[in-house]
Amino acid sequence: MTQMIPSDKISSANPAKAVAPYKEVNTDMTGATDKITALYCRLSQEDERSGESLSIENQKEILMQYAREHHFTNPVFFVDDGYSGTNFDRPGFQQMISEMEAGHVNVALTKDLSRLGRNSSLVGLYTSMTFPKYGVRYIAINDNYDSDDPNSINNDFAGIKNWFNEFYARDTSRKIRAVQRAKGEKGAPLTTNVPYGYVKDPNDPKHWVVDSEAAEVVKQIFNMCMEGRGPSQIANILRENKVLTPTAYQKSHGRNVPNPDPEDPYRWNSSTVVHVLERREYTGCIVNFKTYTNSIWDKKQRDNPIENQAIFPDSHERIIEDDVFEKVQKIREQRHRKTKTGRTSMFSGLVFCSDCGERLYYGATNNYRTEGAFFDCSVHWKHKDKCGTHYIREKVLYELVLQHVQLVTGYIYRHEEHFRRVMEEQLHAESANQIAANRKALDRSRKRLSELDRLFIKIYEDNANGKLSDERFDMLSRTYEAEQKELEADVIRIEKEIEVQERQIKNIESFIQKSSQYVGIEELTPYALHELVKAIYVDVPDKSSGKRTQHIHIQYDGLGFIPLNELLASEKA
Repeated sequence: MTQMIPSDKISSANPAKAVAPYKEVNTDMTGATDKITALYCRLSQEDERSGESLSIENQKEILMQYAREHHFTNPVFFVDDGYSGTNFDRPGFQQMISEMEAGHVNVALTKDLSRLGRNSSLVGLYTSMTFPKYGVRYIAINDNYDSDDPNSINNDFAGIKNWFNEFYARDTSRKIRAVQRAKGEKGAPLTTNVPYGYVKDPNDPKHWVVDSEAAEVVKQIFNMCMEGRGPSQIANILRENKVLTPTAYQKSHGRNVPNPDPEDPYRWNSSTVVHVLERREYTGCIVNFKTYTNSIWDKKQRDNPIENQAIFPDSHERIIEDDVFEKVQKIREQRHRKTKTGRTSMFSGLVFCSDCGERLYYGATNNYRTEGAFFDCSVHWKHKDKCGTHYIREKVLYELVLQHVQLVTGYIYRHEEHFRRVMEEQLHAESANQIAANRKALDRSRKRLSELDRLFIKIYEDNANGKLSDERFDMLSRTYEAEQKELEADVIRIEKEIEVQERQIKNIESFIQKSSQYVGIEELTPYALHELVKAIYVDVPDKSSGKRTQHIHIQYDGLGFIPLNELLASEKA
């Protein structure tokens, strides 16, 4: 809250104890009647816990009484209520600085130095440089600081007081962070704003329950993304269907939200859609420590890597299934190449060259007809000598993929048990060696991390005993630290790979369940494609028979390549 309040609106019902003025104060303020006396008040949430002594009203009374007793004319209040002293980008403070820069301020008063701020460097900069530059006399009443008396011992101690004020802010920040860390590691949600689609449980504010009306909109957003629509397209559809934005919806239900009332309650932005699509909380988990700040001075929120986040699954009812959420994240990572006509393909991002492994670019013929759309190897486009053409028309690709999906889902429907047994044997054979290799690599990384811990202790002792110079110690410690960070990242990556490989049996059951929805499928939709298929590899066209023959290999989500020809051959036998 920012206020610029004239003095005639303030009453002094409880006079505060005044501080004796500097003996050479000019109480007549001759020649300065056209300038204001800036009375600055600040209160943060941490200060508010200290009681009434730091309240805004208490500060106003002290400042007004002092201004009256010392005949400071035209007092005007500048107020920041709820702003930390570590941040100087406060509305009231900045407004006061603007008035100073315009030459409108003669004197600036605060209750004490900590009200000006809790960053010793910046407070010193303002008191030593900024205020004198604009001819402003600054007084911190309770600290007996007066810039007009440079020889005062109280002014000499101002730097020490500023340091203690900063230490208080640092100490408070550490305590708050420790409390938040403890709460977050126990699985308590740290966010004060419940995600759109949930509401707080009336019986337990730390627990979320599904808001059925908003949850349906969340499902629609994920479904449209699975169908190949981008955030802008989804936002336009929601706008056309007169769906309230999250802020407008929350306000229509009488809930407090930090955002102001939107001018158009139905105007969805693509950024809002992206925010919904990226919230893992919709899978039923609590996600803490998603962002971090570098220090109490730098308040910029930075994204935390997922390995540094704390995720607690099954904390509340899910709105989106895990596999749908992961699919959507993959779709979001893929850039769908558009033709000059603005068209894109549902296959974009899924088609690869079977020889070089690079993506196939999406394009169109010169007449821009839909039936002329095609995919070609990106390497071939750039360097024709490095990879042969893997050109395939989108129409042909569609027919081949649809036919393959029809055969796979039909076979699973007829021979589910046999399919399960064959895929289990294949996955076991494929993953056994990978898991063994990964476990060996994991053991090596962990062993090396233990060795590094011992080496750190040894070089520290050698440095302390004079056997190792400081320069050599610094060089070795930096080298070991860099290696340690790389190994720790490798351990996390390998552990995840092993977890994925060991989860493959569950993937079979999940795929069988999904495939049952597409038995007898006659049209390949973007949703079906993204739900079933992970990647499509295209071979070089075969013209040996005199006719152009195209072969593709489909990698299915969670299963990999299905030996369809062998399965169909065994069925006929």
